Formats: sequence, C-alpha cells, structure tokens
Amino acid sequence: MSFPLLTATAALPALGAVATAAVPAARRTAAKWLALVVSLATLALAVTVLVRFDPGGARYQLTESHAWIKDFGVRYELGVDGIAVALIALTAVLIPFIILAGWHDADPLETGSRRWRPTQGFFALILAVEAMVVISFEATDVFVFYIFFEAMLIPMYFLIGGFGDHAHEHGEETAATQRSYAAVKFLLYNLVGGLIMLAAVIGLYVVAGNFSLTEIAEARAAGSLHMATSTERWLFLGFFFAFAVKAPLWPLHTWLPNAMQEATAPVAVLITAVVDKVGTFAMLRFCLQLFPEASKWATPVILVLALISIVYGALLAVGQRDIKRLVAYASISHFGFIVMGVFAMTSQGQSGATLYMVNHGISTAALMLVAGFLISRRGSRLIADYGGVQKVAPVLAGTFLIGGLATLSLPGLAPFVSEFLVLVGTFTRYPVIGIIATFGIVLAALYTLVLYQRTMTGPVKPAVSAMPDLRARELVVVAPLIVLLIFLGVYPKPVTDIVNPAVKQTMSDVHKKDPKPAVEAAK
Repeated sequence: MSFPLLTATAALPALGAVATAAVPAARRTAAKWLALVVSLATLALAVTVLVRFDPGGARYQLTESHAWIKDFGVRYELGVDGIAVALIALTAVLIPFIILAGWHDADPLETGSRRWRPTQGFFALILAVEAMVVISFEATDVFVFYIFFEAMLIPMYFLIGGFGDHAHEHGEETAATQRSYAAVKFLLYNLVGGLIMLAAVIGLYVVAGNFSLTEIAEARAAGSLHMATSTERWLFLGFFFAFAVKAPLWPLHTWLPNAMQEATAPVAVLITAVVDKVGTFAMLRFCLQLFPEASKWATPVILVLALISIVYGALLAVGQRDIKRLVAYASISHFGFIVMGVFAMTSQGQSGATLYMVNHGISTAALMLVAGFLISRRGSRLIADYGGVQKVAPVLAGTFLIGGLATLSLPGLAPFVSEFLVLVGTFTRYPVIGIIATFGIVLAALYTLVLYQRTMTGPVKPAVSAMPDLRARELVVVAPLIVLLIFLGVYPKPVTDIVNPAVKQTMSDVHKKDPKPAVEAAK
C-alpha cells in the first residue's frame, strides 16, 4: 500500500496542534517554534503533493478510499484535482507567515488585566484550522467534507473571541464585548448555513444511496442515476447557501467585517485568505459537479448577487474609517469576482476564479499583515489616527503600497491576471454583467489609494513620529509574499497549467462550451 500522502498532509498539522497545546505553559517560546516547524513540515508535504500531481492525468489523483461507516455508505475518500492542489499549496504557504506574524499576539497581557490567554492555545488553534481546511480540499466523500467544513468553525470561534485585537478606542471592556459579538455572529451565520447543508446532504444520500462525489457524478453522467428537476434544485440550494455564507456572498456577508475587525491581523488573514476559500472551492467541486442542471438554472440570480457583492463591497470600502473593515469590504468585493467567474460558465471565467482564489489569498495576506504591523505600533485601527508614516517608516509604507496596488489589481501584480480572466470570461457570455463589474476596479483604485494617502502621506502626526520601521521578523513575513505577487503577476503559467485541466472537466460536467468569438481570427 502506497504512502497516504493526502492523509499525512492533513494529519500532520492536526497532530502538531495537539503537541503544541500540550507544551507546558512556562515554555511559550517552545510552543511557538514547534507550531512553526510543523507548519513548515506541512508545507513540505504540500509541495510533494504538488510535484506528484500530473495535470494531464486522471481527474482525481493520489486517491485514498477506506470504509468508514458501512451502514450509511460513508467512506473515507480523498483525492485532489488541479484546483484542490493549488489551494492546498496556498494554505500551506500562508500558515507559516500567519504564525510568524502572530508571534507575539498571544503573549501574556499586562499585569492587572482580567484576560488570560494561553499562548500554546493560539498556535494550536491555527494548526487545527489548517488541518481541517486541507482535508476539506481533499475530501471526495460529501459526508467527510461536511464534517470538516463545519468543524473548522470551532477553532475559528475561539481565535476570534479569545485572541482578538486590542486596538480599541473605547477600552478593554468594550473591546471584549465586541470580540464576543463578532465571534458569536461568525458562528451563528455559518452554523445556520451548515444546518441547511446537512439537510441537503441527507437528501442527496436518500436520492443517490451513497456520499461518494465521484460515484454520484459518474452515475449521473452515465444516466443510471436520475434526479427530479425540483429535487436537484432544492439540493443545490442547500449546498450553495452554506457555501455562499462561507464565501461570503451578499447578502450573507455581514459576519465578515465584524470578524476581521475584531480578530488579530494574522487571524483575519486566516479567515479571508484561507477559510473562506473553502466556500468558493466547494461551489466548483460540489455544486457544479453534483447538480449541473440546477447550477445552470440558478446562474442568472447568482451572477446578480455576485455583481452586487462587487459593487456594494467596494462602495462600502470607500467609506470606511477602520483599516481592517476596509480590507474586509474589499474582500467581499473580490469574492464577488470569484463567484462571478465560477458561474460565468466559461473556461476563462473559471480559470480566472481559481487563480483569483490563490492571488487574493496572497495579496490580502500581504496587505492585512502589514496593516497589522502598523496597527500594533500605533494601537489604533482608525485611518484618521495616521499620517506621514512613509517619512518615518519607508519600508513599512512601501510594502503597504505594494499590497494595496495588488488589491486594486495593478497590471504586473498577481490579482490583475485573474481579474482580467474573470471579466473576459463573463463578458463573452454575459456582456452587461461584465461591463457593470468593471466599476469594481475603479472603486478599488479609489479606496486603496485614498487609504494610502491618508495613512502614509502628508504631515507626520505626533503619534507616529517615533514609529519604528519593519523589523527582521516582519520582513521575513512580508518579503516572500511580495515576491509571489510579482512573480505570479508576470508569469502565472505555473498555476494555470495546474488548474486548467480541472476547469475543462468542470465545464464538461455542466455541459457547457465557451462561446464562439464574434469575429473570426484572420487566417
């Protein structure tokens, strides 16, 4: 029996989480180093998965299948396609930077504080989230996916509510109340989505007799499994609702600004760059593959919701006074582009959406982590409390600018390629939607450049006059992310070569072909 590489990639951070939590309280630094080493070892396994994956081979590779709950047809089934491989690699790359960026976020609080935070718990929870996200990308059994899709809510709840940001203008007591509110709101929204999905999962089992994604899809393609139109649509809606909450898609998005505002910057990155990607990934893997006809039926409404997310998120980002809330609303706008690409039902749109998931993860991590370093120095999230930072901390300001330019999809940086593909793929089938969506780009330039101008330029405010520049640990966090943004901006081929075959298979699932160009190429 071959080495279970996919299981090992998910099990290693899970075991690392247990080991980190078990480190004695007096050895906090050892717990941090253990978590970092485990995350780097997980990255090595993810790279091995990437190297062993053959884009031109079978759809699902490195597969594992074992009986689990025989009476209910549940099997422990794992397998990865090109889309899953790219997102596993993204997750494994970001977690070490998240750990490094949050190196002091769970240190003991000042004497006299009523709050006590176990440092080991903070890093153990991050590794636990990584394990659950990775296995969610790997699962090809719907029941296995559902378990970890929901289970990741538990560590995220404690990361938001128990290890939240201290930069609050109204004091520690109000901050604690806001953190609790954000954590509960995050949990309730996602639990409601998960419960609706559970009903759909049970319904799928009643119809299909098993939970295997590959078996159900093959049976549907072969015509041996027939699903009534109304049944398929209801099941699709049950799955899509849960994924739209996780994504998040308007109008199910309102938990995200609160969660990102109250979480520490590394945890905010964990939310939007890692956890939320499970929702958009699942739309491609489960909605389109299991319910192709219902997916096409719902496409016009979903595209309108995605368009609202793009414009609404960008408009609200323009008016924000809080740096973290601005990045949160910008992410809502970007997730609108991703969902639009998925349901444009073109190969360019879906390739762009998958590439966008990767690039958005990197660009948001770069911008939010630098913003976190800025906030930790000043002790405030409010944009109005900054000014002239580039004169006292030029490296911090420069990296902040690059992260911001990537967020507005500047040509030459990674998100531009993915956003361009999404817009082209949408325009070829839905030109009106594609045209309106371009306003999101204009608004992105507005909120990003205004943020930079108000925080980094102008006269130096007294409160930032002695602000130190980025330290060595912070440079180690930010520099590789900027290198990735530039590299994938000028040479996205390594990612597109991996995801394009999987996108073609997804297009085949929904029986869609790219529209023919209006003007034939000259011979």
